[in-house]
Amino acid sequence: MAKLGEDIIGTSGMPPFFKVANAGDVSIDAPINRKGDALRTWVRSFSGFQKEALIRSAKTGDTWRLVSDEGPYLNGHDAAPCPLAFLSTGMVASFMNEIIALAAKQSIEIRKLKLIQDNYYTMKGSMPKRTMVGGAENIELQVEIDCDLDDAALNEFLINATFASPLNGLMRGQLESLFKLGKNGSELPTAKVAELDAPLFPDPGDHFAVARPDEGDLILMKPVGLTPKKEVAKGTASGGSSLSDEQDRRLNIGAVAVLREDGIKEIQQMQYSPYGTSFKFLSSEDGRAPDANTLISAGIGFCFMTQFGRFVSMLKLDLPDYRIVQDTHFSLGGASGGTGKAGEADPIETHVYLETGESDATAQEMLDISEQTCFLHAFCRTDLKTKLKIVRT
Repeated sequence: MAKLGEDIIGTSGMPPFFKVANAGDVSIDAPINRKGDALRTWVRSFSGFQKEALIRSAKTGDTWRLVSDEGPYLNGHDAAPCPLAFLSTGMVASFMNEIIALAAKQSIEIRKLKLIQDNYYTMKGSMPKRTMVGGAENIELQVEIDCDLDDAALNEFLINATFASPLNGLMRGQLESLFKLGKNGSELPTAKVAELDAPLFPDPGDHFAVARPDEGDLILMKPVGLTPKKEVAKGTASGGSSLSDEQDRRLNIGAVAVLREDGIKEIQQMQYSPYGTSFKFLSSEDGRAPDANTLISAGIGFCFMTQFGRFVSMLKLDLPDYRIVQDTHFSLGGASGGTGKAGEADPIETHVYLETGESDATAQEMLDISEQTCFLHAFCRTDLKTKLKIVRT
């Protein structure tokens, strides 16, 4: 099947990930920091399912540029990681942050540490009938560790560390995301999704193009090759499978994280279902690579944007250009931020800008269906647990 759109990511000559050197020129600000970290994420559609995000953190002051693509399952060019890869890598980076910080606080020597994480999602229903719904399932986390804690103490220690992750706030409980909608420069009320009680933000328009890379010598993301195959119930691998009108499938995105000697986390994303290319990410909380909250925020924005592209391509609707501005609010980490509490988060707040010749009602439906089919908005509205497995090394 023919690939959708141009490979703008692959032919641009720009590094796919970089720290933005001129965030002031771009005019992206962080939200007011009301919990510990507040991130503003701009996302625009390039071509097909290729997207670009700019993410600014109130806590770090850094702005990162990241890109996302899809593989053959969505007739993409596979030029960058899929949206769900960002949530998985950000989550495993956040877990590792808290494990390391809690060990330091409790004077526990960790001689070896490797995290192997699996995230699961579902897509069920009919797109023509508007019954298709995205879902999220519990996370599986295998911790390979060498330390002196006995089994009971180690289990309690790791449970406390995962609860301390700021992402815990989006996992535990049921958070209903909030939205504002703009069509062709005018504000529209939302239809089914919950409306944010605030003015519609200005459209970022073409300000993305102003971003320039900071001088850095790290390769922040690169393809590794095809993911080792693994049997996934209701998994998919065929080209265009994610564009079928009727679906009942299960997605499995993995992440394998280790800590390098230089303190940077090296994370390999595993594309088990839909099957595809594995990418390697770097993550750090000190500005050398994208931090965990940046990766998480980018993943949510990218996934939501993919659902717009999927809906309009399947229904042959007119949507030549679309963008979002998304705000995420996280507490500091219970260990890394010294709060001693479980991580917390506020509902996701997203401003949507559609350029379309369709009716107002169709624009509202685009938003409703995109929220309904978004795996990561489902992640936020589902009470999820981390199923822990410990392997001593």
